[in-house]
Amino acid sequence: MRFTDLGVRAAAAAIRAGEVTSAALVDACLDRIRDVDPSLRAWIHVDDTGARAAARAADALVRPGATLGPLHGVPIGVKDIIDVAGLPTTAGARAFAHTRPSRDATCVARLRAAGAIVLGKTHTTQFAYRDPAPTTNSWNAAHTPGGSSSGSAAAVAARQVPVALGSQTVGSILRPAAYNGVVGLKGTNGLVPLEGVVPLGYSLDHIGPLARSVEDAALVLGVMAGRSLTPEPIEQPRLAVARELFARAEPEVRRHLESVVEQLAKAGARIDEVRLPPSFAELSDAAVVILEVEAATYHAPTFAKHFADYGSGMAEMLARGLKRLGTEYVAASRTRARVRDDVAPLVAQHDALLSPTAPAAAPAGLGWTGDASLCQPWSTLGAPSISLPSGVSAAGLPLALQLVQAPGADTRLLGAALWCERMLSPAPAPPIAR
Repeated sequence: MRFTDLGVRAAAAAIRAGEVTSAALVDACLDRIRDVDPSLRAWIHVDDTGARAAARAADALVRPGATLGPLHGVPIGVKDIIDVAGLPTTAGARAFAHTRPSRDATCVARLRAAGAIVLGKTHTTQFAYRDPAPTTNSWNAAHTPGGSSSGSAAAVAARQVPVALGSQTVGSILRPAAYNGVVGLKGTNGLVPLEGVVPLGYSLDHIGPLARSVEDAALVLGVMAGRSLTPEPIEQPRLAVARELFARAEPEVRRHLESVVEQLAKAGARIDEVRLPPSFAELSDAAVVILEVEAATYHAPTFAKHFADYGSGMAEMLARGLKRLGTEYVAASRTRARVRDDVAPLVAQHDALLSPTAPAAAPAGLGWTGDASLCQPWSTLGAPSISLPSGVSAAGLPLALQLVQAPGADTRLLGAALWCERMLSPAPAPPIAR
């Protein structure tokens, strides 16, 4: 096995056992970035010098009886809306928005305290919204990698790094994970602190990992949360399926997931057909209002001075948000609370709700990051969700399923996800990584 094929847990175990050094693993990742990133464009800043120095320091601590963190010596990528001390934070924007922080974001500080080595910053769409990053899809460069955690998803899929951090306000972790054939995980809203992260929507933002297995994602999310998130042991999960969510998918995805549900049922899962409450139909419009107002609140001072430097998607959204009335925001927030109260008990009766992550595989072209409508409800409700690779389309692009739980039930969701992952065929690597 190549060093770059190691996942998070495997890499940490190999370093602790003396089977590989952190320096060798970091060098392998940097070589991989050098080889494939000219076309993939997953990274905006690679800190070769800092990563190598940190890896040597990590190796100096590996000795019999030493107490090492769970991520000791493991390289990570960080989405470029998340502060890393000494590295630029550009948020995918022009120079007016660039900073060079002197402190790590809380999530990065916790990962470093656990032994992680920051390789650098991965590309994001501008301010983590719609205006695309330069990153291409790891499976087919003519297709979008998704957004806004474009670089993080592509880098993990291309074996440039075992794990990378993303953020999700609508669908920005799970959708690029689905498009690149990796695992994308976001926990309950508030589980991971947001200090040191450029906000998009104050009450909607989540930080989470993109990795190549459920266990790796759970480990990294737990470190960032400051507590263990060991998946609950589940032997025969009870999975809810809402056909109105399947109906939003294109025929190929719908047929594929029907076969996946059948496969999981044969493996022992109990499948319950459910209907989402009528209030669920009101959530999408409320989500738009909340996002527009919260984004406009943060960006108002700089938008007034630098509006010409904003991408068209972001500028149009902020212009709408600045015109919204306070009464609209309050009404939307009340709608969200009502839907959460209606949906959470239904989901909590099951180990997870299963749906498509996205309506289709990654669309062709780099001018659009794809449809996030199937991720949006769970981001808006602050519910934990995860995307798992589940197959490959006829065109050779990854397909994925999404699992959701009620807010606060993160370990139960992870238990269901781990069981499903074990029942599905292993996710293949993209052509660029074979």
